[in-house]
Amino acid sequence: MVHVVIVGAGIGGLPTAYELRRLLPKSHRITLISDSSQFTFIPSLPWVAFDLILLENIQLDIKNLLLGRGIDWIEGKVTALDPHAQILDVAGKTLNYDYVVIATGASLALDAVPGLGPEQGYTQSVCNPHHAVLAREAWRKFLDNPGPIVVGAVPGGSCFGPLYEFALLADYVLRRQGLRHQVPITVVTPEPYAGHLGIGEMENSGELVTQILQQRNIELIESAEITEIHPQNITLVDGRNLPFKYSMVLPSFRSAEFLQSAKGLTDEKGLVPILPTYQHPDFPSIYSLGVVVQLTPPEKTPIPIGVPKTGQMTEAMGMAVAHNIARELGVIKTAPLTPTLEAICMADFGDTGIIFVSAPVLPDSVTGKRRISVAKRGRWVSWIKIAFEKFFLTKMRLGMAVPWFERWGLRILGLSLVEPIAELEVVQVNSQLATMTDKN
Repeated sequence: MVHVVIVGAGIGGLPTAYELRRLLPKSHRITLISDSSQFTFIPSLPWVAFDLILLENIQLDIKNLLLGRGIDWIEGKVTALDPHAQILDVAGKTLNYDYVVIATGASLALDAVPGLGPEQGYTQSVCNPHHAVLAREAWRKFLDNPGPIVVGAVPGGSCFGPLYEFALLADYVLRRQGLRHQVPITVVTPEPYAGHLGIGEMENSGELVTQILQQRNIELIESAEITEIHPQNITLVDGRNLPFKYSMVLPSFRSAEFLQSAKGLTDEKGLVPILPTYQHPDFPSIYSLGVVVQLTPPEKTPIPIGVPKTGQMTEAMGMAVAHNIARELGVIKTAPLTPTLEAICMADFGDTGIIFVSAPVLPDSVTGKRRISVAKRGRWVSWIKIAFEKFFLTKMRLGMAVPWFERWGLRILGLSLVEPIAELEVVQVNSQLATMTDKN
């Protein structure tokens, strides 16, 4: 019997656990670990912050989801990982594994900029459920005494869709309540231009984002470096001070503390290096997916920013990881898979929205081009995002990872989740893994 442990039960971890259970014989044990009892559909958290939906409407109880599915469940925080002994410390106990899948999601670098909040600073965040609730409480107080709003991201940020979504949802909600004329809104981004999104060269993206910000009378400050945050103003590196009554600033991401404290497991930014199979180059028993994965930005920017890892990309990584573990165990005889890293990102602005499609996010290493790279705006984007939220929560309730009809729908759009690894890459990966196995 082999024991596979998945750390993290979010958009990456839970579907990966489902897919592993589907692929592996019942003789193999699967354990899912999370420090939260709830699965949360993270992309909908900006709606929570503005009181547009209830948090409980986008959450599911993990224990109930796993009943009768042949997946063990541990609620607790992982405090240590020994990649040599293949041991995890979780909830005060020791857990052995044969394979571990790191799907912890984002650990927020809230100490990177003085005054970055919400707990120890002055700004809000919508990166996790607790922060979304705090942002909602602050928003309710703000409506009693409105004033300037600043929405931004710090250097090193890699998730810019929610930045624009938050600023434009604020505009939408304030207009509905007749308060917009009292509230100047400013967007501050480290991107070289609005709509760059950490990848650049997306057709129409910069034009559409800039256009709608102008139409909604939202001031835009591009290529901006936030250096410090005070109780009522934000300081930029050029000395400018931006006053605010309410501010939401997205932090940069890094991996969980237990990963950074394991010697040789992460890079200097706290991200986990990977092979095309999404195994760790030095520890073949460790697979990773989602925000913690190290991806090289397709281009250098004046202010460093990261590569986005969307929900679709994270799901694709999970499907590849599940397949490759099953292949390692001899359950599957086909070639190993790697995620295509094709991405659809939907940003809802209340009465309109923008959909960004990049296939793949990282351009071809030879041609430097993408097959698809486009942004489209319309009211229908909001409808699609709402529908996708309902769809995703439903398939989590049903124990599905990526059902056949979802794959079929992506193919109609010219997209896919995974692809076989090229034969030469397979040889190189196998050679590297064999070398590391001998060392270990």
